[in-house]
Amino acid sequence: MLLNYKNAAEILPTHLLEEIQKYTEGTMIYVPKSSSRAGWGQQTGLREELDARNAAITDAFRDSSTITELAELYNLSEAAIKKIVYAKK
Repeated sequence: MLLNYKNAAEILPTHLLEEIQKYTEGTMIYVPKSSSRAGWGQQTGLREELDARNAAITDAFRDSSTITELAELYNLSEAAIKKIVYAKK
């Protein structure tokens, strides 16, 4: 992981820098990215597509389709189908 160090005096407003110095003057601190980042596949819609596919696989398995049949139908390995149908929710 590459860390990008910046001098706080160059990027923070003076009043904020003075407030931070009260707690950690001369110490290096890490400021994480905001947590407003979208989850995997949310921007492209892929997460919803995979969730719908996995629900269809689970429903078909409950309606007595076999692991082998589902693997062939969805072009997935039998191990992948097992992970989907036996997943704890």
